[in-house]
Amino acid sequence: MITNQNQLPPYLNYCLNQKELDPKTVKAYRIDLTQFFQYLEEGGMEMDKDGINQYLFHIHSRYRQRTVKRKIASLKAFVAYLEYEEIIEENPFHKINTRFKEEIILPRTIPRDVVELLLRKMYEEKGATELGEKFLVRDIAVVEFLFATGLRVSELSALKRADIDLNTGIFLIKGKGSKERYMQIENGEVRKAIQEYYHYFQQEIEQQEYFFLNKWGKRMSEQAVRLMLRKHVEKAGIAVHLTPHMFRHAFATLLLEEDVDIRYIQKMLGHSSIVTTQIYTYVAVEKQKEILRLKHPRNKMQIQEFHEKQAVSG
Repeated sequence: MITNQNQLPPYLNYCLNQKELDPKTVKAYRIDLTQFFQYLEEGGMEMDKDGINQYLFHIHSRYRQRTVKRKIASLKAFVAYLEYEEIIEENPFHKINTRFKEEIILPRTIPRDVVELLLRKMYEEKGATELGEKFLVRDIAVVEFLFATGLRVSELSALKRADIDLNTGIFLIKGKGSKERYMQIENGEVRKAIQEYYHYFQQEIEQQEYFFLNKWGKRMSEQAVRLMLRKHVEKAGIAVHLTPHMFRHAFATLLLEEDVDIRYIQKMLGHSSIVTTQIYTYVAVEKQKEILRLKHPRNKMQIQEFHEKQAVSG
C-alpha cells in the first residue's frame, strides 16, 4: 500500500522553515494529514483518486463545511508538494472534484448595548483597592482596545511597546503570515484608558518588550485575556457568553451598520481578501431584517383587519 506517509515530516519541516508558515498552521497541517493517513491505513487504501474520494466522503459526513474545506486544503497542499518534488508522477486532485456549496456560518457578534453595559460596569468598579484598581485599569484598557480596533486576541497579546505611539494613538499590528498594518485609536476616552494603563504599568513595560502584561509582569497570554473577559462578564450579570474574537465581529458589523465601506473594514481587519470580510454583510442584512420586522410602522397598521370589518358591516 502506497500512502507517502513517510514524506510528512520533511513536508512539515519545509512548511515551517522554507515557506515560513505560522507554527499554528503547520500544526493544523500535521493533524489533518495524520488523520488522512490513519483513514487510509484503517481502510487498506492507497493515496490515489479512489482513496482520496473515500476520505472526502468520510469527512463530509462528519464535519462542518468550514472544517472540511480546511482539511481538503491541507491535503491538496501536501499532494502538490509531492508532485513538485517528483515523489509522485501524477496529482490525483487533477481528476477529483472538490467543489461544493458552502454553508454560510454567520460570526457571533455582540450587540452594542451589551458592549456598553460591560464597559459601564467595569468603569463603575474602579476605586476598590490600589492593587485591584491597577489590574482593573488594565482590563478596561484591553476591552476598550479590542472593541476600538477589531484586533485578533493573538495580535493584542503580541503587541509590543515599540509598536505603539501613545501620543497619536497609532500602532503597528503584526498579523497572520507576518503581514503588517497600521491602525489608530481616535476615541478620546479609549486613548485615556490606554494611557492610564501605561501609567500604572510603565515600570514593568519598560523592563520587557510587550505592552499588555499579566500580574507577573510578563506578556498577557490569549488565554489570560479570555479568562479576564469571562470574569467581568459574570460580574456585570451578562448572561451571554462573550469571547475576545466576538469584539472583532462586533467592530466589523457595527461599522457596516454605520455605512462604512467594506473595503476600509477589510483593511482594518487585516483580511487579504474582500471575500473574508463580506461575511459581515450577511450579519448586517440579518440585523436589517430584524429592524424592519419589529420596528417598521407598517407592522402596526391594521389595514386588512379594518377592511374585513367594513366588508362584514356593509
